Amino acid sequence: MAKEAMLSDQLPNPAGPYSHVVEAGDIVFTSGFGPQDPATGAVPEGITAQTEQVISNVETALKLRGLTLADVVKTTVHLERLDRDFAAYNEVYARRFPNPYPARTTVGSTLANILVEIDAVAVRTRD
Repeated sequence: MAKEAMLSDQLPNPAGPYSHVVEAGDIVFTSGFGPQDPATGAVPEGITAQTEQVISNVETALKLRGLTLADVVKTTVHLERLDRDFAAYNEVYARRFPNPYPARTTVGSTLANILVEIDAVAVRTRD
């Protein structure tokens, strides 16, 4: 099976040796995206604004492969303050991802000066 990896200037600069998106067969994997604005590198304040930006980054990564949030089958979410921020993050997540929602794992994590990070797995449907 062929594997195609890509980086894009439409997404935040990687913090290490990884690709923004990898496509293997009909499966597309995104790296974990934080809330950095791709154009400025700025991080918005608060969990609501950060979750919006993170999901926008995931959405941009998927668009680069011709997919949308509706194609996502699984997400993994890391929250710096799971106890404090879950409800606000969950509200944004429920509004941005279409129903039926992807399978999801949400964990509390120590993150580097951000409140939320999300990676996604999407499936390309071939007609």
